[in-house]
Amino acid sequence: MKRFLTCALLLVSLVPTQVRADFAFSFSGPGVSGDIQLTYGPATDSKYPEAFEITGITGTFTDTNNGLNIVNATIGSLVAITHDTPEPGNLLAPNDFSRFVVAAGLPAVNNGVLSYDNLLWPNGSIQTASDYPAHGGFLDIYGLMFTIGGGRVVNFWSNGESGTGQIDYGVAVATASNALDYVAGGVSAVPEPSAVVLLGLGLAGMVAGRRTIFKGRLKGF
Repeated sequence: MKRFLTCALLLVSLVPTQVRADFAFSFSGPGVSGDIQLTYGPATDSKYPEAFEITGITGTFTDTNNGLNIVNATIGSLVAITHDTPEPGNLLAPNDFSRFVVAAGLPAVNNGVLSYDNLLWPNGSIQTASDYPAHGGFLDIYGLMFTIGGGRVVNFWSNGESGTGQIDYGVAVATASNALDYVAGGVSAVPEPSAVVLLGLGLAGMVAGRRTIFKGRLKGF
């Protein structure tokens, strides 16, 4: 056992201190589905240390609504964070709050923008809008934004707990000119944490805690 621990500690010592982890999930809802793998950390939102900044994305996305016929499109890159200022009354928005302006086609409540922050909440999101108490899910109500080519972006967010004990998600597809689809809710997501990453985190915990035991929508604008 002692020899195993020695080898484990040596292995961790060879890994860069800025650990990056993976989080995979699949989702499906009315006309939309996908499989996504995220890379996140170690940086967190400066306002919410429990929310990790997503650093990379891969996967596929499908949307057959409105004649789009987007089937297993390869996901491109994350849309960059812009650190926009939320409405004055919204005191709970993360520091990474950002906006993507869409000229036409969004519901009136969106005020012509899709909001996002590209944050992952491994232990479940907390309330992040002063006027919207619902919360929960591995994303918050602003969510994740990524590209799928042709000038199109996809916004994927959590609406929080829906009253049924389940977390409800929403999906929007847009260009800077037009909203192409807006699925306000009814989307379910199933996280699939990587066993390899969990092992890596366990080994890192052995080093960091040698004296302890490792323990394991309407959107605001």
